[in-house]
Parts: sequence; C-alpha cells; structure tokens
Amino acid sequence: MRHRPVASRLRRVRRPARPVRAGSAIRRRLKSCRSPLVGTIIDAGRPPARVLIPATLDALLLPAADAGLRQLFGTTMGTCWSARFVPGLIDDAALLMAIQAALDVVVEQMSTWLPSSAISRFNDAPAGSRHTLPAGFVHVLRAALALARDSGGAYDPAVGALVDLWGYGPAGARTTLPSAEAIAAARACCGWRRLSFDDRRASLMQPGGLRLDLSSIAKGYAVDQVCEVLCAHGVEHFLVEIGGELRGLGCKPDGTPWWVDIERHDDDDHLAPLRVALHGLAVATSGDARRCFVADGRRCSHTLDPRSGWPIADTLASVTVLHPSCMLADGLATAIAVLGPSQGLEFAERRAIAARIVERADGVALERTTAAFRQMLE
Repeated sequence: MRHRPVASRLRRVRRPARPVRAGSAIRRRLKSCRSPLVGTIIDAGRPPARVLIPATLDALLLPAADAGLRQLFGTTMGTCWSARFVPGLIDDAALLMAIQAALDVVVEQMSTWLPSSAISRFNDAPAGSRHTLPAGFVHVLRAALALARDSGGAYDPAVGALVDLWGYGPAGARTTLPSAEAIAAARACCGWRRLSFDDRRASLMQPGGLRLDLSSIAKGYAVDQVCEVLCAHGVEHFLVEIGGELRGLGCKPDGTPWWVDIERHDDDDHLAPLRVALHGLAVATSGDARRCFVADGRRCSHTLDPRSGWPIADTLASVTVLHPSCMLADGLATAIAVLGPSQGLEFAERRAIAARIVERADGVALERTTAAFRQMLE
C-alpha cells in the first residue's frame, strides 16, 4: 500500500463558516484532467490510474485553506505507524503520547510476541482455566468470532498453533514444509468452536493447548484506535497508517482527498493502477507480497487456511477490502483470501463488501471486483 507524501506546515486550523461539498469539486477536477478512458486520470510519469471516490465525500466539511498539515510517527507491532492530520486542539507532543499509549495497550493485550500480554497468558494457561479479558480484547475477539461464524470457519482466531508451525509466529521462521503429521497435530490444537467465551462476563476458558492469534484483525483495530484518539482531541482531517493498513477522514487543506494507491504486483502491469480517496473509509490488503517463503516449488503465504492447515493457494495474489472499520477491513480481507477467488467474491457480494481480488494465471494477474467496489469508480 502506497500513499503520496504530504508537506508539514505549522499553523492553526480555522474552520470555514459553512460546509463545502468537497466531492463535487474533486469530481470537477478529475473531469478536467481525464484521459479518453472513462474512470481514469493522467498523472505525469505514471500510467493512467482508476480513481475510487466514496459517496461520503460529497458532504465533507473542508478545513481552512491555510490550516496546515502535521505528521506524527512511531513504531508498534513490529512495524511503523504514521498519522498525517490537520491540527486539532492539543499540541503534537501530547497527541503523540496519547497515540502511543493507545497502541501500547493493544500490544499489551493482543501481541503474541509479548510473553506478558493478555493473549500470551491465555495461550500458555492450563486447560480449564478461565480468564477475564480487557475491554479492547473483548471487542476484537467478539468481531473475530462473528467473522469465523459468518465465513464458515475460513476465518479462525484460534489458529495460533498453525501460525507457529508455518514459521509466522514468535516460534521463528522456517524454510521447509512441515510434515503431514505436524500439520495434523497443530490442527488438533486449533478451532474457534473450542472456545468457551462468556460475552456478558468478558471471560474466556482455555480448553487446553489452544493458541489464539489475532494478528489478522488486531492491526486494523489499532488503526481504529489511533483514529479515535485523533477524533477525541479535535482532529477532523487525518490519514492513519500502520504497516500498510490505512484509514482516512476528511481531506487536506487544499481540498484534495487523502489519496491512497492500492498495492500493485509484479505481474499486473496491464491493469490500470487504483487510487482511492479515503474519507470515512479504511483499506486493508491481505496477500503474499511481503510475507511468504518458497519450499519445494510452492509459494507459502502467511495467510493460512484453518480448514486444511496449509497456506492459501499460491494462485491468489491479494485481496483488498474497503470498509468504514479498519478492524473489519483487516479481518474480511483475510477471510476472503482464505475462501479463494470464486467463493470469496460470492461471500463479499452477498454482504455488499467493497472488495478487489487479484489472482495469478499463467504469469498474468486477473482482477475481480465486487459491485460495491465498482460503484466507487469515478
């Protein structure tokens, strides 16, 4: 996932006296620079790009033209985070502390790489023990279990044993395929249906040997948490990123949206790039571009199918989901990737999810999109 850099100017925001409909102005600008191909714009030095504009952009209240832009950044969850924003009610130092504190809470609750985290304590606990979970953990687990039910188990938060076996957890990386016996043993320790979760009491029982892994949804939740911090401190226009997952609100002082380029692949040069205006939307991509290893001629993605115990088919390059919640965009992208191009597309269509699936076929990338995704194409 790539986004354009933005400048930083240190000025206070002055709100306009009345709402300005940004969507109409942006559409007029796009029409003025359109190529003959409908739904594309020309950007000097780059191939024509298809543009996605959400309907929410139409009623956007613009910041003052001289409001300025700020940027904060740091590290979390083994990756980098950044926030670009029009200044709000507090200074940058206080805002940085508030953001980092919120991210640290997510790590302390849901990082399997931290031995003292709530999730690690649960994973290492004896059979029959019951654990009271913190509020953030409950929120994420509730969403993960709902997605597991909705996807027929294609998404599974109780897949930690397989994550470790395939070398994508704190146990360490691997370069060879595990044996069939090892896969069967790990699968026996997995399964969201083994969880006994008391939502009312916010408690979870360890059935014995089960290892939760929320990495496919917790990063999106962390993005949402940063957005909540910004909103709570009077920031109304921002773009937040953690490790390639983004959520935006509002726009820049010059009236342009937070443009984000959807991640491309080595074999998709024939496909026009996609650029989305992130206002009231998050974008998350699940794929094997960054995390995979090759063994016995097979590309082993970090996205695992809990139903088989194996990585998803190497013919699927990526799934991108646009959703108001980054947590749900994150989890849905994983679920659709596991379901595969055909079933995943059907799953997304039935739920009116804005999704794009890219699969490999004889060295060429093929693109499938849902109706909700295509409706945003300007």
